[in-house]
Amino acid sequence: MSREPVELASPPCLLGELDPAWSGLGGARIGLRRAYELPGPDDGWRVLVDRLWPRGVAKAALPLDDWMKAVAPSPGLRRWYGHDPVHWDEFRRRYAAELAAAPDALAPLLARCRQGPVTLVFGAHDVAHSHPVVLREHLLARLADR
Repeated sequence: MSREPVELASPPCLLGELDPAWSGLGGARIGLRRAYELPGPDDGWRVLVDRLWPRGVAKAALPLDDWMKAVAPSPGLRRWYGHDPVHWDEFRRRYAAELAAAPDALAPLLARCRQGPVTLVFGAHDVAHSHPVVLREHLLARLADR
């Protein structure tokens, strides 16, 4: 008996649907969605937060409102990390330091988060160990500090 493949919600969707951080602070809603997923009805403003375009995705096929390369990890940090979960804790620390040192790069994204729902779009396959998780934490903390 042949079965059609079933497309299940991936971890980013589940983060957006179940994670209390999706509700955000002060009304801010920041979701995560892989570039390989279809947009959700509540995505709001969609921004690609990778420095490199996601592999295998045509630019015309990815609905985005913006592409903010400057909020992605630096090329050196990205190469050092290499998406190796062994380095996750140190990557989080280093990337958070980069974000803290770049308030001008984050300002437009923070402003958007204050206006309505924002979805951080990215290409990484390992969602739990991807930079948008750290970016969202940083944004929510900055929004809470208002």
